[in-house]
Amino acid sequence: MKMKWAFLCVAIAILAVLAGCEPVMVLDPKGPQAETTANVIWISIAMMAIIVIAVFVLLIIMIVKYRASKQDENYEPPHIEGNPVVESIIVGIPVIIIIFLSVITVKSTYAVEAPPKKYEEQEPLVVYASSSNWKWHFSYPEEDIETVNYLYIPTDRRLEFKLYSYGPITSFWIPQLGGQKYAMADMVTTLHLAADEPGEYMGRNANFSGKGFAENTFLVKAMPEKEFDDWVREVKATAEPLTEEKFDQLLEPGHLGQLTFSGTHLGFLPPPEGEHSGHHHGANEEHDKTSKHQ
Repeated sequence: MKMKWAFLCVAIAILAVLAGCEPVMVLDPKGPQAETTANVIWISIAMMAIIVIAVFVLLIIMIVKYRASKQDENYEPPHIEGNPVVESIIVGIPVIIIIFLSVITVKSTYAVEAPPKKYEEQEPLVVYASSSNWKWHFSYPEEDIETVNYLYIPTDRRLEFKLYSYGPITSFWIPQLGGQKYAMADMVTTLHLAADEPGEYMGRNANFSGKGFAENTFLVKAMPEKEFDDWVREVKATAEPLTEEKFDQLLEPGHLGQLTFSGTHLGFLPPPEGEHSGHHHGANEEHDKTSKHQ
């Protein structure tokens, strides 16, 4: 009776905890890249659940069927040689599982690294996403605007992020749109994403980068393309221009709110170019200025 009440209490406690949990963002995808990742996670969870259930079923069978029993004192169990069939099953099933998960993982990795198939014929919206301690700068070169700590994007359009850092290595991550990717000081990495649904999503730095790491987050708002175009026109008409002096201030360590500028910093402080160029690009003056912000 005591065991019954103990089990009931544990079940109620688990349900109470789960009732207060928010949905896991990586399992609530809002874009094709995130959906691919979520599918792989669900397949892995299902595979692990099958394995765990099978192991526990076999354990119970072994305990019940081969439990200790009263035998004659002189009883000796029969000598049993190894069974090739059993040994093949024991070795073969794990090998098959590993091969299955490996194939799925490799295929999904290539899929999320490439532009989303449903939007690959489109011209991408290019956004340069650069990090500094402890903030994110989003430059829209074609629109000639820049934001800090928030990102507006159109839905149903291919997005191409160019990632780099003005400080330590960070990791750009929007869980509901896709996987994370590193932003580094000496090279530009590219991340392809897309948003299928309008809404607000959380973005953050997923790589520890000092004492301000916990608040190194940004807001992502996906909207229909017409609303995005209206927002761009409004920013260009009303936002203050981004000057070199102002950008130098933004790069100082610390936290900021959401800021909006017309123009971008790409003109006077371009990102690193080439595979091994580091910040040795452009004139020496530009190189010295960039090195100062490392």
